[in-house]
Amino acid sequence: MPAVPVQKVSNGMKLVFNDDVWTIVEFAHRKPGKGGAFVRIRMKSLTTGRVHEANFQASERVEEANVSYQRMSYLYQDGTDYVFMNASTYDQIPIDQDLLGEKTQFLTENLEVSVVFWDDRIVAAELPAKVELRVVQTDTVDRGNTATNVMKDATLETGYVAQVPLFVNTGDIVVIDTRDGAYEARL
Repeated sequence: MPAVPVQKVSNGMKLVFNDDVWTIVEFAHRKPGKGGAFVRIRMKSLTTGRVHEANFQASERVEEANVSYQRMSYLYQDGTDYVFMNASTYDQIPIDQDLLGEKTQFLTENLEVSVVFWDDRIVAAELPAKVELRVVQTDTVDRGNTATNVMKDATLETGYVAQVPLFVNTGDIVVIDTRDGAYEARL
């Protein structure tokens, strides 16, 4: 992709920096009393999720990243690979467990995810913000323990153990936030 002047950056723009692809979270043009103008950019890595701040001189150019997104459905796990299918072309693509990281604990069959490609290389998979999962095991609780916001462990169909309120029982379907693994609601 072509290099663009740093003054033309915007939030959400993808750029290449230190051999990685980043999305701009925040930017600010600065003109201090002494010295030249600069642009401070706060960006988040699409591959690692790490946040980084960098200053660029106003005359510098940054390389815009060639990033594309494809909607794919999760099919099954094959060893350390998770296989996804493009619904329009029926292409099946394995994605290594290391690339998905903690997100694997929320994958259920046919869950649609957005796979991120950078120069025809898979760099990330973005899950929906919330998923619905069935509770397969949870402890029963004694009545009357409702004075405070008491939580208990519940094992979900993917093997993930979430903290849920006392009224959630085995067999219930709960909504889990995939960004932090927190319980949201019972359906």
